[in-house]
Amino acid sequence: MEGQDQEHIVMLPFMAQGHLIPFLQLARNLQQRKSLITVTVASTALNIDYLRTTIASNSSSQSDSNIRLAELSFCGTDHGLPPNGENTENLPLSKIGNLVAASTSLEAPARRLISDIIEKEGRPPLCIISDMYFGWAANLANCFGTAHVTFTTGGAYGTAALVSIWLNLPHRSTASDEFPVPGFPESYRFHISQLNPYLRAADGTDFGSRIFQPQLSLSTKSFGWLCSTVEEIEPVGLKILRNYLGRPVWSIGPLLPLEALNKSSTLALSVSRQRAGKEFGIPPEACLEWLDSQGSDSVVYVSFGSQNSISSNQMMELALGLEESGRPFIWVIRPPIGYDMKGEFRAEWLPEGFEDRMSKGKQGLVVHNWAPQLEILSHKSTGVFVSHCGWNSVMESLSQGVPMIGWPLASEQAFNSKMLAEEMGVSVELTRGSQSVIVGKEVKRLIDLVMEKSGKGGEMRKKAGDIGEQIRAAVRDQAEDRGSFIFEMDDFLGTILAARRKSALKNYSGITG
Repeated sequence: MEGQDQEHIVMLPFMAQGHLIPFLQLARNLQQRKSLITVTVASTALNIDYLRTTIASNSSSQSDSNIRLAELSFCGTDHGLPPNGENTENLPLSKIGNLVAASTSLEAPARRLISDIIEKEGRPPLCIISDMYFGWAANLANCFGTAHVTFTTGGAYGTAALVSIWLNLPHRSTASDEFPVPGFPESYRFHISQLNPYLRAADGTDFGSRIFQPQLSLSTKSFGWLCSTVEEIEPVGLKILRNYLGRPVWSIGPLLPLEALNKSSTLALSVSRQRAGKEFGIPPEACLEWLDSQGSDSVVYVSFGSQNSISSNQMMELALGLEESGRPFIWVIRPPIGYDMKGEFRAEWLPEGFEDRMSKGKQGLVVHNWAPQLEILSHKSTGVFVSHCGWNSVMESLSQGVPMIGWPLASEQAFNSKMLAEEMGVSVELTRGSQSVIVGKEVKRLIDLVMEKSGKGGEMRKKAGDIGEQIRAAVRDQAEDRGSFIFEMDDFLGTILAARRKSALKNYSGITG
């Protein structure tokens, strides 16, 4: 890299599809806002291969030209992980904590990477942007005299709840199933069933606490935070997160391809592949052709993200409810909990003859493993999204004005679901977790409720549409009408560059921006 004004940013994402995708989009957005910045995204070999494939599928993009990929040495089997277990996609939920624990071993190779950058460029990177689970990156920043910036790939509300509960364990201070959470208004109550298994079991001395608490604690002391949300849609969550951290929080969403934010045009079939870097279980052309044959706002889309599934009993009841609803649907399906997620799908996990009936009757498409999600959500025929409420999926759905039926399964998803229902009014919750009991009739009832043109369903659709407009307005970049994304991204870059110029980074923990 040449030129006195050229700057370098190093990114350290957690090893999960739902984290790698927004980190890559953030790298692209940084390039577009500041052309004299080179971004290096560093991760393990398997994840770098995934990012390389994703970037190659978007070879026409100028913003990828200054994105570098760096491999960090990592041996998962040394940490009790299976071969290729360096991405959550290849792990059961019970092993995610092991991956977080193993990720601390990336500090040494990351240190070597930054030393090499300094040797070549004569100064440290402008900043290190790391995942909130990589609090150890603060050690690197302190060592090299640069800034540590934490990036949460979740929303503000869900992130604030997750961090506060991990660091305070409020559910341990009461015999009730409901409890307040530090940092949230006293009137807010959370429920024990909204905690993921690691968090529910946490008492400060357990395996989960020993892994997550130190990393999150270090991240709360970083120079500032970047949050994958939009200022206008999460005012409550952003206020809570900013007050809790006592540090600047820049809302730098939506981290979506610009094509997905232009409602005046049909999405190109390559957009989801550029975003997900995966081979689909159905040709995108066939999927869109099927959607074209359906009525406006008539299709139920069901997907639980890249690493989640449900139990075989739940799968059976969900299938019965979808069939009984009589409504057209697309269901992205994987083997149920307890089975090899990469293995063959068995017909016995669904009602007898289900896939054949849905195909012959043209009621539903059952798609195995991957589907072009953005294209589906942006299609005029899609009326509701049955979702695990992972934040990437939430932003994709809301950006297209599609209301949701929530079924949170892991991480902070139940907090997202709570916010979507109680703060935004764009979702209703079917159930929580992979152990709960559901019945097909309740599936049908909620689908009917949300798909109503009037009543509660109509209100949800209107609110989702309004939020979609706010998300699209955030990326507006006009002289007299600039969106919040533009302001937040430029303010972040301006703040971090000013800190560099003032040489204020040797003791940056007190800087508030």
